[in-house]
Amino acid sequence: MASSKEYLAYILEQLSELEDIRYRAMMGEYILYYREKVVGGIYDDRFLIKNVKSARERMLDASLERPYDGAKEMLLVENVEDKEFLTDLFKAIYDELPAPKPKKKK
Repeated sequence: MASSKEYLAYILEQLSELEDIRYRAMMGEYILYYREKVVGGIYDDRFLIKNVKSARERMLDASLERPYDGAKEMLLVENVEDKEFLTDLFKAIYDELPAPKPKKKK
């Protein structure tokens, strides 16, 4: 099942306090970037973020889910209606996220 554009728009609105948020559509789902680092994505209308220490500390009861078969487990964000929480969460996990891979030269 693909994610809806309406759910994507809702999540982007919830993250609107942050600068430099973007997304990329990929096979019916959406990868979310914050300041050019992959933070997580929207999979089957579920908002999942990378499983890093600072995210686990802020979401103690979050369940671990796989966005698709064979993928690494990610944290399910259930508190999507709290804009302030999401803004603080993204800022808190940023330093733990892997740096973007350099683009290959043609």
